[in-house]
Amino acid sequence: MAAHTVTVTPDSANGAALDFATPFNAAVAFVDRHTGEGRGAKPAILTTAGDEVSYSRLAAEVNRYGNALKSLGVAAGERVLMVVRDCPEFFFVFWGAIKAGIVPVPLNTLLTGKDYAYMIDDSAAAAIVWSPEYDGAVREALAQADHAPAHLLPQDRAAALAAQASDSLEPYPSEAGDDCFWLYSSGSTGFPKGAIHRHRDMVVTSRHYGVDVLGVGEDDVCFSAAKLFFAYGLGNAMTFPLWVGATAVLAADRPTPEMTFDIFARFRPTLYFGVPTLYAAQLAAIDGGAACDMGSVRWCVSAGEALPADIFRRWREQTGTTILDGIGSTEALHIFISNRPGMQKPGTSGLMVPGYEARIVDETGAPVAAGEAGALQIRGGSTARAYWNQPEKTAATMLDGGWVDTGDTYRTDEDGCYVYEGRSDDMMKVGGIWTSPVEIEACLIGHPKVLEAAIVARADDAGLIKPEAWVVRADGVTDDEAALQEELHGHVKASLAPYKYPRWWKFVDALPKTATGKIQRFKLRG
Repeated sequence: MAAHTVTVTPDSANGAALDFATPFNAAVAFVDRHTGEGRGAKPAILTTAGDEVSYSRLAAEVNRYGNALKSLGVAAGERVLMVVRDCPEFFFVFWGAIKAGIVPVPLNTLLTGKDYAYMIDDSAAAAIVWSPEYDGAVREALAQADHAPAHLLPQDRAAALAAQASDSLEPYPSEAGDDCFWLYSSGSTGFPKGAIHRHRDMVVTSRHYGVDVLGVGEDDVCFSAAKLFFAYGLGNAMTFPLWVGATAVLAADRPTPEMTFDIFARFRPTLYFGVPTLYAAQLAAIDGGAACDMGSVRWCVSAGEALPADIFRRWREQTGTTILDGIGSTEALHIFISNRPGMQKPGTSGLMVPGYEARIVDETGAPVAAGEAGALQIRGGSTARAYWNQPEKTAATMLDGGWVDTGDTYRTDEDGCYVYEGRSDDMMKVGGIWTSPVEIEACLIGHPKVLEAAIVARADDAGLIKPEAWVVRADGVTDDEAALQEELHGHVKASLAPYKYPRWWKFVDALPKTATGKIQRFKLRG
């Protein structure tokens, strides 16, 4: 077997068996090999801004960016934080770092300076690269952080360094099981956890879900409304198309129904990846008379949060296309349970993706009876090795035998499909992004007119989860509820990422608590 290659052997039970060469660097498998396979002139990336990047140019730019990072003295194994919009430079930095043996860490571009400061300190990053629209938040973070990255690289400076670098780079001799990149996943305390992924992980998801479930191939054009910093978007818009030599369509702007409809018309994607919140907004736009031509789309995909059955049915009626709903996680890198071509059951997450196993257990870790709800645990070749610098949380999530506790409660139905019952803790997904009630509560309690606050998940009319706030006023505060709600609404939106603000408000005299003083959020959900 040649170095840095993967041998794929068809397997009727698991979709495919994967055998990795020694050494193995993921950048070779996803980027370099395409020129030798005759795709050098083919578009790897198209953007709404008019960019077109061929596979040969992608390979050259990856080498230049990898060499630029090495020229600064960034060493193998050191981290490079990326606050980068969806654009070709995301690919260049990400794969350039990997090819050089450096660990890229894409960050959520919707966060605040305080969030980035935490990640700068936690990662002890050697460098940070950022797009111009995030300059204010990044510089605020750098001013707050205790750790100072040695290399500050606004995107224009990174590009200038790369332009002067060689377009030839020998791949770092990593192994398939070596650390490759991180993705931060929020925890129940509100502090993010750096999930460490290996070189093999992107191959596993691209083959088992991308090829074995979706049937993605070289002729596909992939458009993901979910951004590249998500584990979901990273697969949809980058690793899946690169694995098979397909084309990715990137849009830097915030996804709106109008933006997605324009992309359907201009780029004629064959695979579309959305989230339930966006599907609901798109349906509302169609109901309002917006034109949506889905004629090129073979399959739509949904993840990030459970897809309500009503949205599935209405989407198929309105557009003539089918949404394949599934569940994935940052820790597993992509979808591990999914509906699929030939098997769609509204209101369920579907069946196991080839190459993955699942078990549903009770509080003691014993399997529950069929049809009973319990904690979902999964096992597969793409799961994160550990959380960076968090051994207790690693031990609680990455279990013996390769099992991962997803934090979700599930049951199976009479057809063996997996049915989502909610989070095992108080976390909620808002617009497909994990959101901690503790963080929003802390923000509210920081306002002088708030004594106590509790945040719970509530479904809107479309069945999608949003935060609801229960607030106890500070002593002496007699403001009109509507006026106080408006003031607190503005306070949260000014302090936290925009999707975290409460959509509903309830003002009460007291919150239910345990004998030890912990708020009983479950009593507020009814």
